[in-house]
Amino acid sequence: MQLMETPDQRLSALLARLRAHGHRLTPQRVAILRALVHDANHPNVESLHQRILAEFPTTSLATVYKTIALLKEYGEVLELGFGELGSRYDGRRPAPHPHLICTRCGAIRDPDPSGDAELVALVERLAGQTGFAVQSHRLDLFGLCSACRTTS
Repeated sequence: MQLMETPDQRLSALLARLRAHGHRLTPQRVAILRALVHDANHPNVESLHQRILAEFPTTSLATVYKTIALLKEYGEVLELGFGELGSRYDGRRPAPHPHLICTRCGAIRDPDPSGDAELVALVERLAGQTGFAVQSHRLDLFGLCSACRTTS
C-alpha cells in the first residue's frame, strides 16, 4: 500500500524539485502550487487563477498556464483532458490512477490508493498478454457522486 503525502508534504516536494532545477519560486508560483495541491477536486487552470487573484491580483492566466506546463515537463502533475470541456489537473498524485467523475456536477474524486496495486497488476497482465509496451494509462469511472445522488 502506498502512503499518501499530505498536501503540505506534496507542496514541499514540488518546491524542492523546482528549486533543484533552478526555477524561481515567486510568491505567485508558490500560491499556484499551494492551491493545486490543496484542491482535491482536480482544478482547471481558470479556477486556480481565480483562487489566487485575491492574494495576487496582478497574476495573469498565462502565469498559471506556464506553471502547469512546467509541472507537466517534470511529471509532477497529472492532466485529465476532457476534449472541449478542457483539462483538469491532479497535483496530489501525478502518477496514473483511477478517477471517479460525476456526470452532473463535474466533481472528480480519487479512490483510496490502497487499490492501486490491483490496477498496476491489471496493466501488467494486459501488457504481458498482448506484448503491448504500456507507457501510461487512464481509468475514469463516470456516474453520480453521493451529493448528486441525494438531490436526484
